[in-house]
Amino acid sequence: MSDVQIPVILESLFRWTHIVAGIMWIGLLYFFNFVNSAFAPTMDGETKKKVVPQLMPRALYWFRWGAAWTWITGVLLLLLVFYHGKLVFDGAANWTTPTFVMIAVTFLGFMVYDILMKTVGKANQQVAVVIGFALIGGFIYLCGTWAGWSYRGYVIHTGALFGTIMAANVWMRIWPSQKKIITAVRDGQAPDPAVVALAGLRSKHNTYLSIPLVWMMINSHTSVPFATTWLYTLGMVAVGWIVAFLLYKKAAKVKGF
Repeated sequence: MSDVQIPVILESLFRWTHIVAGIMWIGLLYFFNFVNSAFAPTMDGETKKKVVPQLMPRALYWFRWGAAWTWITGVLLLLLVFYHGKLVFDGAANWTTPTFVMIAVTFLGFMVYDILMKTVGKANQQVAVVIGFALIGGFIYLCGTWAGWSYRGYVIHTGALFGTIMAANVWMRIWPSQKKIITAVRDGQAPDPAVVALAGLRSKHNTYLSIPLVWMMINSHTSVPFATTWLYTLGMVAVGWIVAFLLYKKAAKVKGF
């Protein structure tokens, strides 16, 4: 086997795993937010006590491991295709200080998001969303201008930023909260409202991030005609959030028999 074939084979395997794991993860995310969120309140206490401890641990197992493998294979693809293949760079740009800084921001951005939600978001979610949108715009702008990345480079890193926030939410906020909720329901107790609110809010944030994330994954494979301005990418984030808002409105209207 030639040295040329190995990266191609690895890329195919990583991409295949990435897509399958992503379908599993995002499919369950949409089930929780667009189906189960409306269904769960229709159950009485005894029904919840029987259903929740059996259903949710199973669903959350595939949910959190789908998230983990989507993120892991996404990072591997980033390393192989964009760093090793240097697709992240535009023209003469290379491994400069701005590049390392923006890569660090990509994978540590969850900390900024988490602090924002625990401070400003705790008092006013709308203000936190506006600040978050501005920060995303600043991230995209700096990737394209300061770091000198290609259109494909800053698009895929915006997706990587969103995916990292989402995966961290799953493992660090949603899953620990859900374990407490499931245990309380199993024992016939009322879950802590603050824990329920945290799990629901972070799951909702993941839903809003997921739609523009899918766009970033797809659009990172093109460069024309959208490479003229970083504002286009930021605009697609806004479009994705509007789509998520409309899906939530529709989900609230879907009824059972």
